[in-house]
Amino acid sequence: MTSKAWTWVAVLLMIAALAVPSLFAMDKNSGTPEGIPPRIVADYLRAVIMAHRHFYTIHIVNRLQKEGIVDASENWQATHSLPLPVQLLKETSEIAELTGPDVRYYLISQWPINKANAPANEFERMALKEVQMNPNRPYSSTTGGGERRLFETVYADVAVTTACVQCHNSHPNSPKSDFKVGDVMGGLVISFPLSNQ
Repeated sequence: MTSKAWTWVAVLLMIAALAVPSLFAMDKNSGTPEGIPPRIVADYLRAVIMAHRHFYTIHIVNRLQKEGIVDASENWQATHSLPLPVQLLKETSEIAELTGPDVRYYLISQWPINKANAPANEFERMALKEVQMNPNRPYSSTTGGGERRLFETVYADVAVTTACVQCHNSHPNSPKSDFKVGDVMGGLVISFPLSNQ
C-alpha cells in the first residue's frame, strides 16, 4: 500500500476515534446518557474498520498476491511484505489508541492462530458464543462506574474471502482447519469510554 493510502487509513481512523466522545457522553450531574447511544457509535466505528479491512484484503492483498507482485506475511516487517489483514487491523488500532480517547478494537477467536487473540475474560468468551449462534447480533456490555464506564461490544468476524479461509485452514498453528467462506471465525471487539474524561 502506498504511503498516501496509509495516510488516508490513519486519518479516517483518527476521525472515527476522535468523534466518539462527542457522539455519546454521560451527564455529569445526573449520570444519564446524552447524545447517540453507544451501540450506534460502535456500529459506526465497525463500519469504518470493516470497510478498510475488506478493501485491503480484497483489493490489495488478494490482488497483489494473485499477480505475484508481493506476498503477505506474518513477518511482514522482516520480509518486506504486506501485513496480513489481521495485522493491518492491529496496527491501525494502535494508531487510533495514540490519537483518540482510549478507543480500542481487536480480533478474538475461539480458534486463534496466535494465542494472544484468544478471549481474555468472561465477557469475551460469552460474546464469542453469542455471535457464533447469532452472527447478525452484536454482544454488548457496559463495565466500570462513574467516569470510568466503558462500553464494549463484539461483532461476528466472518470469513469474506477464500484467501482468509485457506490461510487459517493451512496454518500450522491453527486449531481448526475446516473454515468456509461465510463462517464466523471469531469476533471483532470494539471498546470506548462513556465519558469525556
